[in-house]
Amino acid sequence: MTEDAAALDRFVAALEEAADRQAAFAALSALVADTLGPHLFTVMTLDWRDGLARRAFSNQPDAYPVSGDKPIVRNAWFETIHDRGEIFVANTIAEIAQVFPDADTIAGLGCGSVANLPVRLRGTTVGTLNLLDAEGFFDAATVARCKALLRLPAMAAWLVAEEPGPSA
Repeated sequence: MTEDAAALDRFVAALEEAADRQAAFAALSALVADTLGPHLFTVMTLDWRDGLARRAFSNQPDAYPVSGDKPIVRNAWFETIHDRGEIFVANTIAEIAQVFPDADTIAGLGCGSVANLPVRLRGTTVGTLNLLDAEGFFDAATVARCKALLRLPAMAAWLVAEEPGPSA
């Protein structure tokens, strides 16, 4: 069994036991760490009705906490994620600064590149997985690996995160 297959098995086992949103996203975070190993991993939900993005999970809650809302801005990021349903990649802090107002915070965490994977359900982008690491981390092979490894697990985690637990 390959290391990725073993990581997927651990993800499935953890997701089967996930009792809430935090546990579902923690299972996904473990899969991301085991397969791709980025420095920072967050999950954002997108509320289209209110035009807001919300950080729902962070693997570094002390440095990059789950907190507050920010408006969804219709820029190059929006076009890539929402309109085309593609992975957004920025491999320098200058590229990140063009679309994210918190580029200084990102740089302060030692990150200089980002890959945002859209999570799509029922034809709509409902959120993003955000992987951040050193400048230049997200080359074509790494981006292809992100897509291959994370699209289906992200949808599964999202559905578990949104589903109320079973009644006793």
